[in-house]
Amino acid sequence: MQRTSRAATEFPPGADEYSNVGTFRFWFVGQRWEWSDEVARMHGYEPGSVRPTTELMLSHKHPDDRAHVQDILDRALHSRGSFSSRHRFVDTGGAMHDAIVVADRMTDETGAVVGTAGYYIDLTDTFEETRQEILDETLPDLFESRAVIEQAKGVLMAIYRVSAEQAFAVLRWRSQETNTKLRALAKQLLDEVRTLPPPSANVQSEFDHLLLTVHDRIRPDSDT
Repeated sequence: MQRTSRAATEFPPGADEYSNVGTFRFWFVGQRWEWSDEVARMHGYEPGSVRPTTELMLSHKHPDDRAHVQDILDRALHSRGSFSSRHRFVDTGGAMHDAIVVADRMTDETGAVVGTAGYYIDLTDTFEETRQEILDETLPDLFESRAVIEQAKGVLMAIYRVSAEQAFAVLRWRSQETNTKLRALAKQLLDEVRTLPPPSANVQSEFDHLLLTVHDRIRPDSDT
């Protein structure tokens, strides 16, 4: 039996203190899933009442997003890499959830990649309910560090296709969980984003076209 190292599969303390954030693990061999109590509750199950499987996970995805999630999972299995996704899922009560899934590689004691582990971040209700509290608590830092935080928010908005409020909530979550200053976290994120590989030639070409033609699609009554 292949073992996984403790360090490779252990989540930071307090990861599930936020009702809208839960953790998961996925082993490539056997496609075995593990959901935290919070992820189970997001999907409408009492913790321990259901054994998560790929089929169960996909059955909860919004019909319009299911093929997208299946494709991401297939690529992760083929490449033995991590995956992330922005998609919708439906809980057992029929309620729609808008979520980001963020994951990293999971390795065993030899360093071999055996799966992926990460977080479900439910953007649907809890972030909206606590939005004002988030802004009130971080307003001083936001004013002092507006530029760097706004840039980091922009990165998250572009990558995950989320709103400005949701991007800020994700930053705050990481700041609280890691006990890191919000501005410092945002600045480091911006520094390291620059080290990522450039977008594919196809994506670059599509963006070039968008940039050079976007003025043609601005309505006359749009804000100046």
